[in-house]
Amino acid sequence: MISFRRYYFFALFLFFVSSPVYSIELPDFTELAEEYSPSVVNILSEKEFKEEEDEGESREAPPFFFDDPFRDFFERRPNRKNRRPQRSGGSGFIISSDGYIVTNNHVVEGATTVKVTLNNDETFVADVIGLDSRMDLALLKIEANKDLPFITFGDSKKSKVGEWVIAIGNPLGLGGSVTAGIISAVGRDIRSGPYDSFIQTDAPINKGNSGGPLINLDGEVIGVNTMIFSQTGGSIGIGFSIPSELVQPVINQLKEYGETRRGWLGVVIQDVTEDVAKDMDLKEERGALVQDVVKGGPADKAGIETGDVIIKFGGKDINKMRELTTNVANTDIGKKVKVELIRLGINKTVTVKLGRLEGNEETFLKGQVEEESKKILGISFGELTTEIRRKENIPSNIIGVAVIDVDENSEAISKKITAGSVLMSVTYQKVTGNMTYQSTVKVVNPDQVYKILQERKDAGDERILLRVWRPEYRVSSLVALSFNKEQSD
Repeated sequence: MISFRRYYFFALFLFFVSSPVYSIELPDFTELAEEYSPSVVNILSEKEFKEEEDEGESREAPPFFFDDPFRDFFERRPNRKNRRPQRSGGSGFIISSDGYIVTNNHVVEGATTVKVTLNNDETFVADVIGLDSRMDLALLKIEANKDLPFITFGDSKKSKVGEWVIAIGNPLGLGGSVTAGIISAVGRDIRSGPYDSFIQTDAPINKGNSGGPLINLDGEVIGVNTMIFSQTGGSIGIGFSIPSELVQPVINQLKEYGETRRGWLGVVIQDVTEDVAKDMDLKEERGALVQDVVKGGPADKAGIETGDVIIKFGGKDINKMRELTTNVANTDIGKKVKVELIRLGINKTVTVKLGRLEGNEETFLKGQVEEESKKILGISFGELTTEIRRKENIPSNIIGVAVIDVDENSEAISKKITAGSVLMSVTYQKVTGNMTYQSTVKVVNPDQVYKILQERKDAGDERILLRVWRPEYRVSSLVALSFNKEQSD
């Protein structure tokens, strides 16, 4: 009897102790949805076909960008005369009562007409105030002759992993949609461009939601939804948003100037990896390693040299190269900034007067093209940028280095490796003592590729195995190339 009473008491104790666990409530998103859904709009873009577009399939938008789910099907059909204007859609959100709207660049780029439909089904023709393809942002304006509901930006720097968020969109002309989830990661680099620092969320983001806001529980926009990671086009819980700390400076510039005006340092940089830190005898694995300096650019004039490691810019610590890229871009043109660097183990500080990225970038790219003497296996390589992804319709799961140019008489061209292909990895045989084994290296930047291939060539390797994604086949596969056959017969 005593044992029964003890058991009974113990069971009651467990019940009352554990019951508070079940009283924890999930956030109620109804008020947020009701208050901010009217600020989210549907955007329909119309683009007239040009004659040259009728000669081949369109490759403007990669499959991970949100768009009309039937777009890929129709754009790949045989071309016919008298085709109707191309239509694509997305979402956006109003940021001021007088009708300024933020969306993605890819939603409206190249459009001849942009129509905005409000939550109450009112439709307006929008003016495109400015576009920024680098950050994939656009600013529109509608004249509604009345005050419009709007939503304000919050500080994405305060966002934390695990924080609840909602994604609001107005996709495919079906009306508003709201999904909820958490922030899965911050500062995510997916190698789509120099300003990668995305907020990753598991809030389902579906086709047509591109350009919609990611909102925290305080009702603030902390990100602009821009892409999903998916091989099917549907949401699998991996969505990416451009953080508000990067969005706001761009939108302010588009509003004031109709274009972006980014600061420019004039260097090519890479992260300081463990190997780099070891080779350079650095105490810490941080900073931005200068790979190249643009002749006559701001860095060159300030005395920055190839091999320098930049560790501070304007008093801010630089741990990763993208931090330098973002800080430089967001600094006023013409401003003098102190740059702290390490050169041959010695700390130095120089003062740089920043130039303007737009305009100088073309000069630098021409310089890169002139450096094609660096070509190996008849191939020149470059960064896999957002623009290249869009042009070649490269899936989001294809990560590597872009093929920029291929010699016409090379073995590579005979094996259908063309400009727009993506080198994903290099496989070769490595000999250590009496052991021979196969080594596969995933590639992340052009300099790494040139270094590996040149090392294998100098080591006497006759052949190399490359995993390449080729536009003609649209799948990745292994391709063997010979070093002594860089030019085919």
